[in-house]
Amino acid sequence: MKDKFIIANKRFNSRLIVGTGKYKSMRECAKAVKLSGADIVTVAVRRVNISNKKRPLLMDFIDPKKITYLPNTAGCFNAEDALRTLRLAREIGGWKLVKLEVLGDKRNLFPEMIETLKSTEILSKEGFNVMVYCNDDPLMAKRLENSGACAIMPLAAPIGSGLGIQNKVNIKIIRAQTKLPLIIDAGLGQASDATIAMELGCDGVLVNTAIARAKKPFEMAMAFKNAVIAGRQSFLSGRIEMSLMGKASSPKKGII
Repeated sequence: MKDKFIIANKRFNSRLIVGTGKYKSMRECAKAVKLSGADIVTVAVRRVNISNKKRPLLMDFIDPKKITYLPNTAGCFNAEDALRTLRLAREIGGWKLVKLEVLGDKRNLFPEMIETLKSTEILSKEGFNVMVYCNDDPLMAKRLENSGACAIMPLAAPIGSGLGIQNKVNIKIIRAQTKLPLIIDAGLGQASDATIAMELGCDGVLVNTAIARAKKPFEMAMAFKNAVIAGRQSFLSGRIEMSLMGKASSPKKGII
């Protein structure tokens, strides 16, 4: 009970955040979300229908009164588009907790950090609680914190790549220097990647492709749920020190 996951003064039970894209259907998405135990789902405002009642609505499958919607700016490549998208999300649904994602190129989908920093500062001044997708640069992460971000979300690897965490050292440095929630966003491929992220001290992980494109998405959703829980428990338990030499686990005295 003491180990609380809080973002922008709101407490969440699950440390797993899941995306709503790339599923075969909204029904499949909804079932995967339920099995994952996630309290938060990301919604790409520019790509997902959340207001036209003549077309299938995500809200018909995932109840926003039970699951927190996190509007994101996927597909935005400059500050102007990102700001317009999130202001629209606030007008449509009153959402203030948002995920900022400003991309630099269409091939690798790395974050464009100059535009991201500018957008974070503006949105924070406008009263948004901004969870920010960023690179794994500790200096940039600190600047985002100083710009008003409510959560830092560095990539593990390029979006959708499934490569897992490529730079553990930088993640550790970011963890050591910030009190903000630290959430790995992008690049995870299997449940063990989530466990590693949690064991590094991250507060949570965001997963979309690894679940939605898995051969068995429902089983993978449950695997990520359990992996996040196990990783957090492992981190809080305090791992043993590493040693280049073996250390006997049984007593050296009183041997027969």
